[in-house]
Amino acid sequence: MGFWTHATFLAFVAGAVYAQAITGFALALILLGLVGATDLVPLPDAVNATTVMGFCTAWMYLYRNKALRIERTIVPTLLASAVGTLIGAVLLVWLAGTAYQTLRFILGMSIVACALSLWRAAKPLPSLSSPAVFALTGGISGLLAGMFSASGPPLVYLLYRQPKPALWVRQSLMVIFGLGTALRLFIVVPTGKFSLNALQLALEALPVVFTVTFFAARRPPPLSPRFLKALICVLLITTGLGMGISAISSF
Repeated sequence: MGFWTHATFLAFVAGAVYAQAITGFALALILLGLVGATDLVPLPDAVNATTVMGFCTAWMYLYRNKALRIERTIVPTLLASAVGTLIGAVLLVWLAGTAYQTLRFILGMSIVACALSLWRAAKPLPSLSSPAVFALTGGISGLLAGMFSASGPPLVYLLYRQPKPALWVRQSLMVIFGLGTALRLFIVVPTGKFSLNALQLALEALPVVFTVTFFAARRPPPLSPRFLKALICVLLITTGLGMGISAISSF
């Protein structure tokens, strides 16, 4: 890959990280949506690099806030997510090797579905969801994590509806993300599915991730959070639809 490919990838990373810093979601969705729409770098390498970014940011948060506590409420989510992550990682390897355009189509439609769910305002529930709901959401989240390292949307939607403090929600999300990314790396690295190209992309991206996060935390966003959330969701839907249409035309 040439200089401009790396520079463009880092620009995509900066935009995705800034969006996540001010809205709380969408790093993987935006980054993989842009990569998938432009075919800038191999999609599996981008997914693996995104996993490293998510792993580092989640564990840094947990370390700084001493928040690594696994509460009984999220245990069904963690167990189901682990199974989903394993299945998703296997599907990624299979589709990337035999049906790459099918993989791009699935990613595009997943991005559209996730953007629509995140755009919808989630009303708090009167009581905690059942363990079965937590497990089902964890399974879907794990499947997205294994395939695209994008476990966030289902979990964000579910946990923010629980009658719990915002701090509990954020810490629970980081625990699930931290353990999920660690599991995904544990699956793909020993099996040889983590290439040197993915490692290079991750190492290049990490300084950008931390710099942009530091910058965004100290400067108020130029637009209202509600407008920015809507703008990002529109971007995700447009990107996902474009990727899906492009994949269909390539069949």
